[in-house]
Amino acid sequence: MRIDKFISSCGVASRKEAAVAAKRGLVTLDGVPVRDLSQHIDPAASVVCFEGRRLVWRRYTYIMMNKPAGVVSSTDEPGDRTVIDLLDAELQRIGLFPCGRLDRDTTGLLLITNDGDTAHRLLSPKKHAGKKYRFSVDLPLPSGAEALFASGMTIDGGELCLPATLECDPDRLGGVLTLTEGKFHQVKRMIAALGSTVVSLRRESFGPLVLDPSLSEGEWRLLSDREIALLPTSNKN
Repeated sequence: MRIDKFISSCGVASRKEAAVAAKRGLVTLDGVPVRDLSQHIDPAASVVCFEGRRLVWRRYTYIMMNKPAGVVSSTDEPGDRTVIDLLDAELQRIGLFPCGRLDRDTTGLLLITNDGDTAHRLLSPKKHAGKKYRFSVDLPLPSGAEALFASGMTIDGGELCLPATLECDPDRLGGVLTLTEGKFHQVKRMIAALGSTVVSLRRESFGPLVLDPSLSEGEWRLLSDREIALLPTSNKN
């Protein structure tokens, strides 16, 4: 990999900015100032420092975010704040995208990555990756709702949903719903089919990932090595 590409892939500067820094002697390779950034290096073995800071290259980046309400699950949405806007500036430069979407008013677990293979595997209908949601509603859910969800209910327009697991709270004004698919506004439409309206909705797990309870809404962190090992892909280096 070229040195300038290495620097830009770490998110600290564009290739043009890296070239300017190199002319000022602010880029070093294995402790020696380097001005020719077209040189090829081994990103896993070479020691590259930019403005005195050692850069660590990762082929893929995986971020767990507790998405807040009012933010769009997108990379670019004119006039709106996106989940990418909540990340550090250097992370905004490396081509990250949300794995799937949460509605604007839905909170909770969102995986952000630049690993398209993992995203495809998690989102593929054939993989049936589970998604668990905690919800509240305005009117009590009817008795028998659990069995209806488990059998695979039909929502507006005659769209058939796969069997889902519904666990209602004692007052039936909320509960936990686990899906294995991701139709448009699916939770809200399934609840609406029962005569209630979703008041709040938070995703608590997605595939093998569980929302870190220490993350407040709007906060994020890199996945741990253990969590990365759970992801359904072989491209983890």
